[in-house]
Amino acid sequence: MSWGDHYDARKIPRPLTRPDLADAIYHWTPAISFSGIVFYTGDAFPAWRANLLLAGLSSEALTRLTLDGTRVTGEERIPMGARIRDVVSGPDGFIYLLTDEDRGRILRLKPVNSRD
Repeated sequence: MSWGDHYDARKIPRPLTRPDLADAIYHWTPAISFSGIVFYTGDAFPAWRANLLLAGLSSEALTRLTLDGTRVTGEERIPMGARIRDVVSGPDGFIYLLTDEDRGRILRLKPVNSRD
């Protein structure tokens, strides 16, 4: 199921046209092209605990979703100025992003008041 189109512009069947498919809980149009996803479980960003973090290629951003069960209750898009290939929550509680470039970089997000 999808709310998008094939790369050759052919339509992909929409969920409502296929009774055997469930509709998406949340989607983006245009797509953010997320390529990495993680639930944040660290301590460095306490307000983000249990939020879903998505690495975005075409959005060139980290997208943070707040959840209530299976329902998305909020979205924050944090521009990174580069295609983001992956996101992980490090053991130090900081968030690490991998850029999608010929000479890719690893970016570390930490709170403004952090001493590290």
